[in-house]
Amino acid sequence: MTRTTRIAVLGGGSFGTAIANMIAHNGYPVTLWMRSAENAARCRDTRENTPYLPGYRLHDSLVITSDMPGALAGAEVVFFSIPSKSFREVACAAAPLLPPGVIAISTAKGIEEEGFKLMSQVLEEELREPRVGVISGPNLAREIAAQQITATVIASEDEGLCQQIQAMLASGYFRVYANHDRYGVELAGALKNIYAIVAGIASAIGVGQNTLSVLITRSLAEMTRFAARLGANPMTFLGLSGVGDLIVTCTSPLSRNFRIGEAIGQGKTMDEAARLVGQVAEGVKTTRIVKHKADDLGVYMPLASALYAILFEARPLRSVLRNMMTSEQSEDVEFRVRNDPHEQ
Repeated sequence: MTRTTRIAVLGGGSFGTAIANMIAHNGYPVTLWMRSAENAARCRDTRENTPYLPGYRLHDSLVITSDMPGALAGAEVVFFSIPSKSFREVACAAAPLLPPGVIAISTAKGIEEEGFKLMSQVLEEELREPRVGVISGPNLAREIAAQQITATVIASEDEGLCQQIQAMLASGYFRVYANHDRYGVELAGALKNIYAIVAGIASAIGVGQNTLSVLITRSLAEMTRFAARLGANPMTFLGLSGVGDLIVTCTSPLSRNFRIGEAIGQGKTMDEAARLVGQVAEGVKTTRIVKHKADDLGVYMPLASALYAILFEARPLRSVLRNMMTSEQSEDVEFRVRNDPHEQ
């Protein structure tokens, strides 16, 4: 990959804008596509994406358009930064505009309900023989835009792809680690949104630090248990895409899912909370999808079940928390490294 490699970022939300701007700063020709022609024109004129990333100047070389064919013309690497509800639609629209074997990177942290499909799996279904990867980790868009020290994970079975994306994104403030458990990394990114909402609720009702530490560690245990049942490597969840992403989204008011939870904990309805946040928070939809999948698989997920009861069954917050505290107490650490190679 050279500095002449053409790159497209599909999705003009906060993360799509931040990553496109970062690639432009690194000296690559990059085009940011957004659905809204009006916002694209405004961003070109003001060099700022005011609705999604206010206060951060967009690099002069970053091309911004609402013309998808123009954005994808000659693109060798395409980042898909699209909410899960629109992801397949955009991938389908992009497919005839892309050559076979294009590098396609998903940055979305969601799950498609029908078939329990992750976004990289959608890319494999819609594009022609793509080389697919996933970007995930503790990556708050505003902090990336402010060039605060950040690390992420590029996950793919394709070692060459990992090396290419590492070279493209790495900078003095942005470090990129590789992981070959694409499914685990992507699943971690989707699952942590559930627990960010739980953490936001906990913050709103004023829990102590003991409670927060319990919440984060049990969330990690719960999401690891679920992912391992689906075939992911549980050790993946000890890395940036697991515990790293979980910590930042469970503690930062910059997290959309955390803010949704905070609003619900303050007594607001789901619609009121969504209007207050003003951007897509994947965790609400993910809670429903994962709760149903966990029930089908028989996976014990008390935190996700408690949140489901609050969001979709109109159960009173206090009674749900009380019931959760009296639920089954399982093992603290469920996954252990075996030292004895003969141990079965």
